[in-house]
Amino acid sequence: MKQLALVVLLAVVTVVAPRAAASKRLLFIGNSFTFGELSPAHFWRNGSVTDLNDEGIGGVPALVKAMTVEAGLAYDVSLETHPGVGLDWHLANRLDALTKQPYDVVVMHGFSTLDSEKPGDPAKLVDTATRMADALRKVNPSVEIHLTATWSRADQTYPQGRPWFGKPIETMAIDVRAGYDKAAAAIKAASVVPVGEAWNRAIKNGIADANPYDGIEAGKIDLWAIDHYHASAKGYYLEALMVFGDLTGIDPRSLGAGECAAYELGFTGAPARALQQVAFDELDAAHRTMTKATPAARAARCK
Repeated sequence: MKQLALVVLLAVVTVVAPRAAASKRLLFIGNSFTFGELSPAHFWRNGSVTDLNDEGIGGVPALVKAMTVEAGLAYDVSLETHPGVGLDWHLANRLDALTKQPYDVVVMHGFSTLDSEKPGDPAKLVDTATRMADALRKVNPSVEIHLTATWSRADQTYPQGRPWFGKPIETMAIDVRAGYDKAAAAIKAASVVPVGEAWNRAIKNGIADANPYDGIEAGKIDLWAIDHYHASAKGYYLEALMVFGDLTGIDPRSLGAGECAAYELGFTGAPARALQQVAFDELDAAHRTMTKATPAARAARCK
C-alpha cells in the first residue's frame, strides 16, 4: 500500500509540476550595424548565439542575449549578417538559411541610408522588408517582426558633399525613421525600434557628443566608432538596450549599473545607467509599456 501511495504521489507531482517555459527563437538580420563593426562587441560572447554564417559573430545579438538572461528570460538567439548591404542582399543570397526553421521573433534592418544608391529614399526598404516579412510568415504566420531604425551617420552629415551636409545631426535619424515607418505600415503589425532617435535623445540630453569631428566634449560619450559611421561599444550598447526593451517590455533601467555586458565591455557604472535611462525615455516616448524586472545576474558574477 505504501508503495502504491508513493507511485500515485509521484504521478500527481509529475502532472502538476510546472513546465519550464520554452525558449523564444529570436533571429537578427542585418549588416555591420548589427554585428558591431569596429567595436569589441563584434565577437563578444559569440558562443552564446548562433551565427548562421559561421563567422563567429556576437555583436548586438549577443548583447541582447545577455540582457535577456539577466532578466530571467529564455531566448534562443541566431543572427545572419553581412557588411554593407540591405535586406535585398539577404533575400538574394541567404533566404534558404533564413527560412530553414520558423522563428518566433525577428529583428531586422536595411542599409544605413535606406538605399545605398539613393540615400534617403525608402522605396527599396519598403519593398525588401515586405518581401522578407512575407517569406518569414510563410514559415511562421505569427512571427513578431521588429524593424530597427538606425542612427545618423556623422560621416554623412558633417563633410561637404554628403547627403545630409548642412543639416542638424538629428535629421538623418528622423529621415531614416520615417522610412521605417513606411516599411512597418506595408508589413502590417511590425514594430519600429527607434534606435536613431535614442541617439538623438542622448545628444540632446548632453550625454553624448554631437560632432566627433571637432573632438569629444569632456564627460560626454562618443556613440560613433573611429570612422564616424559605425557605432562605438557604447553606441551598440544603446542599440541593444532599445531592442531589449522593445522585445521584452522590460524597463532597461532594471538591468542596473552593474549590467554584465557593460561591465565586460568596460563602462559599468554611470555610463551604463545613463544609456539605460536614455533607452527608457525613448521607449516611453514611443508609448511602449514597460515593467520592472530584477536582473538574475550582476557584474560580480557575470558568466
